[in-house]
Amino acid sequence: MNLFIFGAGYSAQTFVRRVASQGHMIAGTTRDGDKLNELRDCSIEPFLFDGNNAGSEISARLAAVTHLLISIAPPREATVGNVDPVLNCFADTICTSMPNLKWIGYLSTVGVYGNHNGAWVDENAETTPVSARSVQRDEAEKLWQALATEMNVPLTILRLSGIYGPGRNVFRTMEAGRSRRLVKKDQVFNRIHVADIAQALDLAATACSNEIFNITDNQPAPPQDVVTFAHQLAGKTPPAELDFETADLTPMARSFYGENKRVSNAKSRELLGVKYQYPDYKSALTKMWNNNEW
Repeated sequence: MNLFIFGAGYSAQTFVRRVASQGHMIAGTTRDGDKLNELRDCSIEPFLFDGNNAGSEISARLAAVTHLLISIAPPREATVGNVDPVLNCFADTICTSMPNLKWIGYLSTVGVYGNHNGAWVDENAETTPVSARSVQRDEAEKLWQALATEMNVPLTILRLSGIYGPGRNVFRTMEAGRSRRLVKKDQVFNRIHVADIAQALDLAATACSNEIFNITDNQPAPPQDVVTFAHQLAGKTPPAELDFETADLTPMARSFYGENKRVSNAKSRELLGVKYQYPDYKSALTKMWNNNEW
């Protein structure tokens, strides 16, 4: 596999660490020049990409690529047709100058399903995104599907729920003194450990899958329950509950609570073969705390 990653951040680096020993050629981008050595340390040949300009070095490197992973967010400033910086800058290169391309992976979000008032959804559910960033993701998915169809290249779309793992989790928030138990009636969220994202990417890239999969845990739960459980594991008193309606929240934080649903991962288990190492928040947090993996 000759892999190129647009947006070699937290999830993508975890995937690379999983497959690096297999002898693959791997390159990837960051927008931060200070992180070039971080990518090198993760066995990723680094390139700078600010999301606005197509560098000739990247275009040249893409020529030999067999597997392309898009793990880069839409632009912060949403405008018509401006939903994916990779397509904005490299669509022509991908279509005309990547003769060896065998597979494209796109990391999306379960946010594309929008609000279903707590009901279960799977990959057959209609996408009715609510927040601006989820609308962008939905449109980006469709553009990547159109490009992949035009090129006759398999495309895997992984729709991810809230990502956590080493260094990014409720324990770190607790230790920093920033925990909050925000309560909104009947609100639930799914979550996903970054190691299970890496596993799903490994399976999808190896199989050159041409499907959409939800990559998420089995136990959507109220966010305050997760905070409470983490504090119990640590032997600490959880913070007092805060009413969502009166809490002081940023517009972005408040928007997360506008999408309420339970997301099924059955297709990823049955068709892709994912065996979730962290299938629910209680077993996941217990394992992370006991093994000091947080």
